[in-house]
Parts: sequence; C-alpha cells; structure tokens
Amino acid sequence: MLEARYFEAKEQGMTVCRLCPRDCSIGEGKNGFCRTRTNQGGILYAENYGECTSSAIDPIEKKPLYHFYPGSWILSLGSWGCNFTCRFCQNWHIAQQKPSTVPLSPKEVAEQAQRVDKRNIGVAYTYSEPGVWYEFVLETAKEVKQRGFKNVLVTNGFLNKEPLLELMPYIDAFNIDVKAFNETFYSDLCSGWLSAVKQTVELAVRAAHVEITCLVIPGHNDNLSELEDLAKWLAELDRDIPLHFSRYFPNYKMDIPPTPHSTLEAAYQAAKKHLNYVYLGNTGKQGANTFCPQCETLVIDRMHARSYLTGNNQCPTCGESIAVVGTTAF
Repeated sequence: MLEARYFEAKEQGMTVCRLCPRDCSIGEGKNGFCRTRTNQGGILYAENYGECTSSAIDPIEKKPLYHFYPGSWILSLGSWGCNFTCRFCQNWHIAQQKPSTVPLSPKEVAEQAQRVDKRNIGVAYTYSEPGVWYEFVLETAKEVKQRGFKNVLVTNGFLNKEPLLELMPYIDAFNIDVKAFNETFYSDLCSGWLSAVKQTVELAVRAAHVEITCLVIPGHNDNLSELEDLAKWLAELDRDIPLHFSRYFPNYKMDIPPTPHSTLEAAYQAAKKHLNYVYLGNTGKQGANTFCPQCETLVIDRMHARSYLTGNNQCPTCGESIAVVGTTAF
C-alpha cells in the first residue's frame, strides 16, 4: 500500500478521494467505490500499489492503437479494481474482483521493458482500469520515460482533471473507451457519466496521441445517429483521431447476442463521413486495415502485417500524409 495522492482529510476521520469524479467520502476502515482506496486512521491509501494481476507482451494493435508505432510490441500490465461497474465488462475477474497478484516496483517494470524484447517500445497500463492504479502508474511512467521508452494508457477516461494533468506529461498515447454517446447508458450500465469522459478526451488530444474505442452493444448504444454524433464530436477535435467500433460478445452480466456485422458496417460508413480513420474490431474481417483518406489506397494491411507507407509515413499513390506516430515495424 501507498498513501494516495489525491484525497482530503475531513472531520471525524473521514476522507474524500479526489482521484475520479465520484469524489467518494470514505469512513475509517472503509473502501471507495473502486475498492482500491482504503481509509486507515484518517489517511487514504492505495491498496493496489505495486500489485500486478496480468502481464504480457502484446502487439500494439491489441490495445487497440493502430496509428502509434504500427507493428511494434509493448509490455502490458494490469492490476485490479475499477471505478465503473460495466455490466458487459470483458475483464470483470480483475476489474470487479481481487485475484492473486505479483508484486512489482516501478524500477522493475522499467528494467523489464528494456530487456523483454528488442521490438518492445515501452509499457501499456491496461486490462483493468489504470486510473485507479494511479500512484503506481505515475511513478512507473516516470521511470519508463527516463529510459527512453513509451507509455500507453488504456482507460475508461473517468479521472479528475488535476490528476490527469499531472500524469499527462509521461503518457505518449491513450486509448480511451467512449462506451456510448449518451448519459443514460453510462448511468444505467456503467455507473458513470459521459461528461467526465469527454473532458478527458478533450484534454488528452492536446497532449498525446489518442485513439477511441466504442464497444457497440445491440439495443443499448447502437443507434446509428448517436454513433454518428460521436464521430462528429471527435472530428471537431481532430478528423485524424482513429475511432474503433468493436463487436460486443456476451460477458459478465450481459448475455444478449453478439453485435451483427451489419450494425458495425453501418456505423463505419456513418463515422467515415466525418473521420479519416475508422476501424472495426472483433470482426475477423478487413476492418483493421488503414486506407489513405485522400485516394483510398490501402496503406497498412494488418491482415497480412504489411505496410505500404513511404519512409515519411506518406501514401505511396498520392503522397498524402498519413497520421501515424513513429515508424512502422511491419
């Protein structure tokens, strides 16, 4: 455990956590909503500091990040806990439970990133919600950055502005889940709110590379005009923000049938009116490929791990600059 960075001590031993928009009031011996913050003697502690539940070397595309060092690999770590309770959670066994953990220090993670694989570009904080692993992520990201490696945050975006701004100088890329583009969905299915997530996206795009994921769930967030509104909003920030529509499969507390391919294809066409780069995930089809927004030439074929970009990330046909950060390893 480590003393939490963002909390206020109150009268009668109470504490108020200021890490995320919930601002939980936590009494002596109690935990906050995310279960990772505990009040002991009027001081708030991060229970999951240095506790790792999952570790793997993943393709960067698995985050998913398609425009950040395509074809590279990244050391991926996760802890436990979450400040959402999504009924469709794909990692509920670590997000909503406390499994066995392996102790890690920030220095050990940075050293592992250096030696694990020559193709590794850094560390991704993922699997469970890294926002509630805040103190460890912050200290580790500093260590990783000092060694010349990259930091990636895969997050639900439910973080208060002050801690987010403190972390941002050390994060090179974000994948942020925008789980729906309406507050009712967030309230009913996630116990959260969209407005806070939108603020995170708007701040992140000013500081780092950002990609957005939206898991499309039949009957809940698959309204085509709503998905197009999501794309319009992102386009107002930057037309080059990649948007990933991902196919839902039954999980955790939700057992409705998987998303029809036709729904994802319609969402793709609607979003492409406004954004240069739109992708379809969990489909096993061609939705993972990158096309030039100017002439529609195939420039990255992820199905066959091949890039056609020129050395300065330009389309080989028309010379259009493709919004890719870093070199392509395919």
